Amino acid sequence: MASDGFRPLDEKSLVEYLKATPSLAAKLGSQFDKLEIKEVGDGNLNFVYIVIGSSGSLVVKQALPYIRCIGESWPMTKERAYFEATTLQEHGRLCPAHVPEVYHFDREMCLIGMRYIEPPHIILRKGLIAGIEYPLLAEHISEYLARTLFYTSLLYLTTTDHKSAVAKYCGNVELCRLTEQVVFSDPYKVSEYNRWTTPYLDADAEAVREDNILKLEVAQLKSKFCERAQALIHGDLHTGSVMVTPDSTQVIDPEFAFYGPMGFDIGAFIGNLILAYFAQDGHADKGTDRKLYKEWILKTISDTWNLFYRKFTALWDKNKDGPGEAYLPAIYNNPELQLLVQQKYMEDLFHDSLGFGAAKMIRRIVGVAHVEDFESINEASKRADCESKALNFAKTLLKERKKFHNISEVVHAMEHLDK
Repeated sequence: MASDGFRPLDEKSLVEYLKATPSLAAKLGSQFDKLEIKEVGDGNLNFVYIVIGSSGSLVVKQALPYIRCIGESWPMTKERAYFEATTLQEHGRLCPAHVPEVYHFDREMCLIGMRYIEPPHIILRKGLIAGIEYPLLAEHISEYLARTLFYTSLLYLTTTDHKSAVAKYCGNVELCRLTEQVVFSDPYKVSEYNRWTTPYLDADAEAVREDNILKLEVAQLKSKFCERAQALIHGDLHTGSVMVTPDSTQVIDPEFAFYGPMGFDIGAFIGNLILAYFAQDGHADKGTDRKLYKEWILKTISDTWNLFYRKFTALWDKNKDGPGEAYLPAIYNNPELQLLVQQKYMEDLFHDSLGFGAAKMIRRIVGVAHVEDFESINEASKRADCESKALNFAKTLLKERKKFHNISEVVHAMEHLDK
């Protein structure tokens, strides 16, 4: 890609860009005199502008050539915008109800113009911190996961189509390397980027670095993350990548997308719900003990997996004579065998999800990038208590994930630790 056409946009040059781009101008009704533009890129990597006109609105997202929260000392490929745009388009085709529509993509400018997910939508993580219940969250996320993962896997695709899709996304290597570093490497060694609630968690952080069994298990997960091209995954599906109202759920920011292990997406979402659960005591006050809310989070964790299981296997059953080449009907030719295959596949996927979810939890407590669920607990000792519980649970989950047979056993173990 020629980099000479790239220039970061400010508000003024953004307006000129919008005027010169028919697909975006049309969304604004070609009215430019009273545009309201707000820069909301509180993320780590990009400029994000909300543009509201008198007859329409949109979001413009532009990838920068470095990690914004660290600066130019940590360069980052701008090509990630291409992978984000193509994933939004592909996942949007498979699950249009829960993925914002892309209006325009400019590869040279690393710029995506897409639907503005308007208020009252908020980032799910903020809703979880505020103690808001989302009755349809598990229903919607399980639908998104089931459809995007099933239809991009060998359960549905021919090996030829699957390999060509894998090749297309292979280039997102820098963001994969970033995940490899911050999820599977840094927390387990001394790294300049690691941080934690010191001094309270000093011993906990050291225990992670000294835990041989934990390191063996993490090595297995890293190997799966790097080597297993199972489906087109979002790659960063935490509660900050989902926007919600009580009746709408929108998945955003798939710039880490590539063909990887399905359990990485499922685990990321469930792992972040587990973090939210253990953070609740830090947000409780005299007015509310958050007890009922914690029960809602546990129910959402259970429902997310159970609904995903049901929907994913239903898609599999419906398409068992389709083009997918993972299990050829001529070989897997009787109902008992088909059921055995499905049960084994889903059991492996469950254990992958628990492992990846646990790894994502650990990095959020002793790694580089933390979560607001904990960070917004002002009192350090209180925050550390919540983090310590979450970290201990994550370590247990990672090392003993194969001992759990269903999601309700995971929920019981969380409740037991929380007593």
